[in-house]
Amino acid sequence: MPSLCRDCLHPFESGARCPACRSPRVKSHPELYDLTIAHMDCDAFYASVEKRDNPALAAKPVIIGGGRRGVVSTACYVARIRGVRSAMPMFQALKLCPEAVILPPRMEAYAEASRAIRQMMEELTPEIEPLSLDEAFMDLSGTARLHGRPPAVMLAHLIKRMKAELGLTGSIGLSHNKFLAKVASDLDKPKGFSVIGRAETAAFLHDKPVRLIWGVGAASQAALDKAGIHLFSDLLRWSEVDLTARFGSMGTRLYHLARGEDRRRVSSHAPVKSISKETTFFEDTCDLDLLDGHLWRLAEQVSDRAKARGLAGQTVTLKLKTAGFKSLTRRQTLHDATQLADTIYRTARALFDQASNSGPFRLIGTGISGLVPAADAERSADLLDKDAGKRSEVERATDQIRAKFGKQAIRKGRALR
Repeated sequence: MPSLCRDCLHPFESGARCPACRSPRVKSHPELYDLTIAHMDCDAFYASVEKRDNPALAAKPVIIGGGRRGVVSTACYVARIRGVRSAMPMFQALKLCPEAVILPPRMEAYAEASRAIRQMMEELTPEIEPLSLDEAFMDLSGTARLHGRPPAVMLAHLIKRMKAELGLTGSIGLSHNKFLAKVASDLDKPKGFSVIGRAETAAFLHDKPVRLIWGVGAASQAALDKAGIHLFSDLLRWSEVDLTARFGSMGTRLYHLARGEDRRRVSSHAPVKSISKETTFFEDTCDLDLLDGHLWRLAEQVSDRAKARGLAGQTVTLKLKTAGFKSLTRRQTLHDATQLADTIYRTARALFDQASNSGPFRLIGTGISGLVPAADAERSADLLDKDAGKRSEVERATDQIRAKFGKQAIRKGRALR
């Protein structure tokens, strides 16, 4: 069986250890050198960047997120062992892991690390489809002749370079389509390398829960549960016509994914259409003060990402989900595109005020779309808000101070809610 040492990259026939360096980090699979669609997902990316930049944090549980009334953006694996999870309220995370080090996000640092990883990927293939700062699909079809090595070897080499040159780790999923590559990358985190071949696709999926499907959230899962669909094997009992009649376009997608079919191409030319951030509560809430604090922190994170990418948005969106799983979306198109947290927050808050009587809520989110280069943002004065210019200057000055002295150097009071 084709085998690869993930440490020295030596190819060999199957065995528990590499015959060249004796490493046990061996990957064996019948289709190892035939598959070309990969998904690379960095391991606890934000927390890993913080630990890399501050070695004193190496063995400590690290949580990235807001204040005590905020939520967890991500957590390192030390904290995850204690039960800390993304979107968990901070007070609950601290009950599970009281010794955790809480750090605010540093989007500029994460964006810089992401660009370095992207540059390494581009040396392997031009066909890269980023999903976020810390994960991307790659299509390595036809690259074996260019590099003189199969895609699996080049992917293992990529992970070695990330560790050696950037101090960051990632997990690889390798398969014959995007859906299965993404599923594979989650099978053995952290530092994983998992393969799902064509021959094993049906058997692999058969007894897996449908929540493996990317995009199946709480509302979709509830609808599937109501239809008696819990596993992929349950989906196989439905015809495409019946699934489409029951679930609309999602039904068609479910029919094909249940059979391991995904014809989507890795698209390196798909432009970023929006930047958004949302959080789901463990308990439904109608506490306006709490919701306002979340909305400000989400606006800051959207703003940070927009600034890191040099983009601004013409339209601000507010997303809410009620206790009954009803989704509410409100949008406001601005006169000028913006990347400012203050503008995003104020616009989203006005939209929230129009819908606040629909609570309690289990999710709140905001974002910007209609993206343009940052140079085209905030070009004209707001005649209806004479203080807008001053707030813009204050935010730009605040960004400069935080870049020099850290995110905690200046914080708004509403961030503590």
